[in-house]
Amino acid sequence: MSDSADEVSTADTMRERAGESRLKLWLLVGANRLFVTVVLSVTVFVLFMLGALLEPRLSSVLLERAVIEVMFSAMLTAIITAVTLVVTIGQMILSQENGPLGDQHDRMRETMDVRDSVTDLIGEPAPADPSAFLGRLVETASERATDLADSVAGVDDAGLRDEVGEFVDSLTGNADTVSQKLDGARFGSFDVVYASMDFNYGWKIFQLERLRASYDAVLEREQRDALEALHRVLVLYGPAREHVKTLYFQWALIDLSRLILYVSVPALLVSGMMLAFVTPETVPGTTLGVENLLWTVGIAFTVTLLPFFLLMAYVVRITTLAKRTLAIGPLILRDSQR
Repeated sequence: MSDSADEVSTADTMRERAGESRLKLWLLVGANRLFVTVVLSVTVFVLFMLGALLEPRLSSVLLERAVIEVMFSAMLTAIITAVTLVVTIGQMILSQENGPLGDQHDRMRETMDVRDSVTDLIGEPAPADPSAFLGRLVETASERATDLADSVAGVDDAGLRDEVGEFVDSLTGNADTVSQKLDGARFGSFDVVYASMDFNYGWKIFQLERLRASYDAVLEREQRDALEALHRVLVLYGPAREHVKTLYFQWALIDLSRLILYVSVPALLVSGMMLAFVTPETVPGTTLGVENLLWTVGIAFTVTLLPFFLLMAYVVRITTLAKRTLAIGPLILRDSQR
């Protein structure tokens, strides 16, 4: 096998390309966002209580009525500000969907043009379901890769056969993994986008272009056609994935806006009750050796932070995905892939 063949294969899945731990990547993007919110809430509550219990002076300060008023009046203002921010985000999302009839017609025409291109490539009507749509492109890429391997089987150049063989093995293996993940994935649950990220199409486009340039002198019409057929599928997969990812971003931001509005109501209610009613006299006694008022302050403080924990959980996922898909096409931005 030629020396350059060592460069044909690369890490395909997002976790392998990231060069980071499975747990970290799962928490950043893979885990359910409500679960991450709960984890953040419990962590902050535990740290809050530990800090208060380990520092007696802090514990005594938190039990003062004046401190409770200052703390929760600030939280009340912050919650109202967060809700305003959510409304702004919702308006930005809706503004992208609004437009005159001509703009909507252009969007429809461009969408149908792409679907016609996909139909021509796969030889059947393009699926309407996002997971099936991307999955069919991945399957077609695997089929075209197999055709490429068959076309070079009789070529005299051993270097070309070896490199194409390694490239095809890498692509078909990656395509099988992604197809299994996309099969039955439901849009809106993040499974579709998460699975689509594991198909490293940009590197595969680069390798096709490199093979075509490196062996231009020995390639015949059959091999050139096979290379071009596979190249077309991979080039179309890029914008298709970006379109599905963009739709998911809009979907997730709408969910985020709705969830923050939901949790803001109890957060506002708790803040108002802490301001109006809670004093050392209204919450007497101890539980597990800790003043009930301190338990109440810790729980109420955590509840008022729920809108921010939700915002953090969703924004971390969206920004992580955005960073990992900044480039469309064969541009390598991460050191772990170089």
